[in-house]
Amino acid sequence: MQIHAHPLFLRCAALGAVALAAALSAAGAEAGALRYRGTNADGGVSSGALVRRQGANGGSLARGRTITTDGQGHGTVASGARVTGPNGGTGARSGSTSVNADGSASHQSGLSAANANGSVQSSGSATRDAAGNVSQSRSTTATSNVTGNSVQSSTSYSSATGLSHSATCYNAAGAVIACR
Repeated sequence: MQIHAHPLFLRCAALGAVALAAALSAAGAEAGALRYRGTNADGGVSSGALVRRQGANGGSLARGRTITTDGQGHGTVASGARVTGPNGGTGARSGSTSVNADGSASHQSGLSAANANGSVQSSGSATRDAAGNVSQSRSTTATSNVTGNSVQSSTSYSSATGLSHSATCYNAAGAVIACR
């Protein structure tokens, strides 16, 4: 099988697959899996998978993943997933990692989750240049539905400057409080 697709399409395919799986879930479709693999127009390989599962108590999982290379030493992996628990909790994540022939790489990812007790959202990225210098950052916010309190944290790392982390906590009224 031969697949010809634009690299941006391939990076987004996993997220689209998860959206499709969520739509199928809402439509009551059967659980199952879909997989593809083939050469692409860039002289590399493209492959992917979509999996959907339904639990006996009403929980569900949908996830997708794509991998593409270009025959020149570059590759990208993108993935996404969504879960729903039987009691209404939800979670989702997505990420993409690209590696280049010169050894440089980049990664982006994010997640969110929520249930009756609260919610969390987090996103971050990391890069490595061809010389091996690394930088990373992640921001996270978590909120309690029980107290209304929340925390916002940020972490970054650079091979040149080291690690940095900060966190600020807030009460339900938005006033800064001590983090415990």
